[in-house]
Amino acid sequence: RPRIILLIGSMLKADQDLQEKLATSIEMLHTASLVHDDLIDGSLLRRGIPTLNSKWSPAATVLTGDFLFASASDMASKTNSVEVMRLIARCLMTIVNGEIDQLFSSRCVANVDDYYKRIYAKTASLFETSTHCAAVLSNVNDTQLELLRNFGYELGMAFQIVDDILDYTGAESTVGKPVGGDLRQGLITLPMLYYMESNPQDPAIANLKAGNCIQGEDEIQRLVSQTANSDAITRAYGVAADFAERAEANMSQFHECPERDALIKITRFIIERKN
Repeated sequence: RPRIILLIGSMLKADQDLQEKLATSIEMLHTASLVHDDLIDGSLLRRGIPTLNSKWSPAATVLTGDFLFASASDMASKTNSVEVMRLIARCLMTIVNGEIDQLFSSRCVANVDDYYKRIYAKTASLFETSTHCAAVLSNVNDTQLELLRNFGYELGMAFQIVDDILDYTGAESTVGKPVGGDLRQGLITLPMLYYMESNPQDPAIANLKAGNCIQGEDEIQRLVSQTANSDAITRAYGVAADFAERAEANMSQFHECPERDALIKITRFIIERKN
């Protein structure tokens, strides 16, 4: 996200200092949300590194996340843009509301529409806000602003779908956390939705459709392995590629320059990444 913001700012000849403040604010917001997410989910590793909540008390972890949220707001104010501050506040509301919905919604129950809403709140909203705010701080017209906002949205959706695929196909040493984590938490992501659709005869799938979470590590590992080796992965990658193609189409509307080419490369890399 910071790299995307700085590339957009450079492409549009925006004030570099303001774009750096925006990039810092966005990444502080992201880090704060991860600190709280790891505590809520009980995650002990992130990118192969122990999480704060694995070492600190819940109170200390929450307060650290709160401090980072406050720091993000303070840094956003240094852009001197009320609109940027409003967009970042709205993004934080979307992220927190998504977490609340996930916390109180029935586990192991999902459909594609609910899944898209969840990953928008979790991930795509922050990408969208990043590119939208970068546009606000640049000299662009309304059409260009909307192209950049859409670019962030499409890119963020593609990023999270690939992340969810890697939760089934990645190696723990590469992904930095145990695979199958979503299924253990009762979260049904796109690969599992497609596997459920193609394998209704599987007793475990019948349980999931009835709203019952998978019990037992052996059964979780079996479903993870079978999903990873099924056409569900290919289908999910196809959806991620569609989002990425739309992101690239939005970015391609801007004049050709090294920054635009780098943003397009980032879009393609998101589909190819392994961690």
